Amino acid sequence: MDSYLLDQQLHSFLREDLEHGDITTDAIFSDKDQARAYFTARHPMVVVGMEKVAWRIFTLLDPGVSTGRLLRDGKRADKGDVLMELTGHTRSLLRGERVALNLVQRMCGIATLTAAFVDQVADLDVKIVDTRKTTPGLRLLEKYSVRAGGGHNHRYSLSDGVMIKDNHIAACGSITKAVERVRRRVPHTIKVEVETDTLAQVEECLACQVGVIMLDNMDLATMKEAVAMIQGRATVEASGGVSLETVRGIAETGVDIISVGGLTHSATACDIGMDWCSAMSDQQR
Repeated sequence: MDSYLLDQQLHSFLREDLEHGDITTDAIFSDKDQARAYFTARHPMVVVGMEKVAWRIFTLLDPGVSTGRLLRDGKRADKGDVLMELTGHTRSLLRGERVALNLVQRMCGIATLTAAFVDQVADLDVKIVDTRKTTPGLRLLEKYSVRAGGGHNHRYSLSDGVMIKDNHIAACGSITKAVERVRRRVPHTIKVEVETDTLAQVEECLACQVGVIMLDNMDLATMKEAVAMIQGRATVEASGGVSLETVRGIAETGVDIISVGGLTHSATACDIGMDWCSAMSDQQR
């Protein structure tokens, strides 16, 4: 994650929550009070964002906040494990608590779900990838979380790659026409991907020599036939209706990539607590 872009987002999230200040915290604690707190896993999970997101939020609020330990991205944590330790001004820890937890709970949920999909096909030569079905404003964090869980990223935005989908084809008239128009406009360095849902469309893609053929919502038998037709002449992506129960069967058809929108749009946030130690004495500081 690019820290320049990330910091802009984190600043905006903090502005949304703090606005004119934390009137509760400021009324209870002085600017001299200090404390220590821990981010703790409430259940097993894949960890992501402790250093790059959570700790960064606190240091943007107060450069004096320090961390004694934190788990690196991609590590697997058990219930009760300390994910991050924070020491600093009590006001700063309380001001950043909710924003930091909201983000890393979401991120860890995505990483944990991604890891479950990756585990299902770990012995097969296939990649689990995400889609653009991300939360507006959180794409950078969500796609990073997929990578922390062992998955891979599809295109980041509409400007990253050509994907001719069903609506493009319907509006244009055919795959062949759409591919011809694209190739007149885009650089030769960009691969062309086409979404298909029939074997006839797969055959048309082969005739057009596209780089990536997506098999969308095909049953396993049709998918196997499509892979046999393609014979390595294009990268094969499977998409649509992919779940933890179906991903293994899809992978066994011989596709190269399986895209799963649910990695980002349906992941359940992990339960992470911010547990407080008692206020620190002058000697402890």
